[in-house]
This record gives sequence, structure tokens and C-alpha cells, in this order.
Amino acid sequence: NIITIKYPISMGFFYFYTFIIQCKMNIKHYLDSTYLKTAAQANLSEKENTDVVINCIQEAIDNDFKLIMIRPDKVALAKKMIQEANSKVTIGTVIDFPFGNGTLEEKLAEAKQAIENGADDLDYVIDYEAFKKGEIESVKEQVVQGTKLGLAHNKIVKWIIEVAALDNHQIVQLSALIKNVVIANFSEKEYEKVFVKSSTGFYKTPEGMPNGATVPTIKLMLENSFPLPVKAAGGVRTYEEAVEMIQLGVKRIGTSAAKAIVTGEISNSDY
Repeated sequence: NIITIKYPISMGFFYFYTFIIQCKMNIKHYLDSTYLKTAAQANLSEKENTDVVINCIQEAIDNDFKLIMIRPDKVALAKKMIQEANSKVTIGTVIDFPFGNGTLEEKLAEAKQAIENGADDLDYVIDYEAFKKGEIESVKEQVVQGTKLGLAHNKIVKWIIEVAALDNHQIVQLSALIKNVVIANFSEKEYEKVFVKSSTGFYKTPEGMPNGATVPTIKLMLENSFPLPVKAAGGVRTYEEAVEMIQLGVKRIGTSAAKAIVTGEISNSDY
């Protein structure tokens, strides 16, 4: 895919074609194709919901997406399908999802099981309510121990901060906290494996307010989490929105509309 923008002729053809080359991208490799609904949330039987998961995994394989993001209990299923297809699609799962208020021991136990089942990426929900209450040392310890576990097993670690539950000042503070903890406890070569991620996509906002990634919140995250990479999750449903996020500087996009994004279709996805 190539993104084109009309520039004044006075800027010269050199700048125009340079821009075209720089914007050429394989957008599929930014996409974490996501399905995180339980059967109850989807109003389906367990079998029907598993069939939806199977279809999502197969879609990720067929379209060569970066990753398939699913619930922990479906990781082993994804691993089997991907191995049988000889695919390079990686597997992500969520830890302490969607509220992030479990104990550190519970977080680590769930992450260990996901690793055993074949997960490549661990997307922890940070205890953002504890952070808002000022329990900073507890939150820091989550980041240290959760990150240490993931990196020790050569996994990608992401920390979901749930931007819709935070004001702008808190987004800045929590992004910086994660960055500072990682810099203080891990080597520079490991920074690229620890992301700050915007949202679960399941936070209930009042009056239909956005509950996922928005341009203003992503800008705050990028400015305050650097040199850690950022993942935009929730609310990215079109090719144009995905390109906008990539141009801002995000390295991954979590979306249940991955196929629609690459085909230019309209998605009725709510995550």
C-alpha cells in the first residue's frame, strides 16, 4: 500500500517521491488481529465462540498478519493451527484482563501458563486503579516482575495502561513510570521488546466516549514512553486510521478489524 499526499509543485518532485517511498509499507506486519470476547460477551455458546476464534486464527494465517491476539485459554489452539500451517504469525494473549486488579502472583501465574502454552507476546493489564490511588511501588513491582518473566523467556511484553480510565496527566505519568522502570532494570537492547499499550477495548466509558486509542492519547504516550515502543489498541478500524497511527510512530496496532483495514472495507467491529 502507498499513501499519497498532494504537495505544492514548488516543493519539487524530489520531495514528493521521497515521501512516497518513505510511506510505502506492508501494513499487515503492524497488525495484531484481535478477538478477546468471551462466549457470554459475544452472546454465543462456548463452541460457537471457539469457532469464531478458529476463524480469526485462520484469517491471520491467510493474511500474514503480525500476530493473533486471543484469550489465554485459546493460546494452545492457536499454536497448533499455526504450526500445522507452517505460518510465521505470532501469538499474543492478555494477562489479568480486562481490569488489571489481580495480585502480582496471579499475574505471574497466568503469564507462566501462557508461556507454556506457546504465547509469544504477553499483554499485561497494569493495575491502573492502584496507580490512581497512589500505590506507586506496587505498580512498579508489577512492571519489574512481569517484564522480567517475559524477557527471560524471550517474549514481547506490553503494558496496557487503559487510557480511557486516565486523564491526560495520568497518561503522561503512567507512561513515564513504565519507561523509567524498564530503563532502571533492563538493558538498552531489551527496550524494543517492552511496549506501552493504550487500551483493552473493554473499558466502559460514559456517553459513548472513546475507550481506545485516539490521536491525542497516542501522542502523549509516544512522547512519554520513548524509547519504549507504543501499541495503539482499540478504535482503529480503517486503513486511514491505521496509517495515521503508524505515521505518529506506533509500532503495533491492536484491532479486531485487521482484514477490513488491509482490504479497505468498512468494519462493524466494536474493538
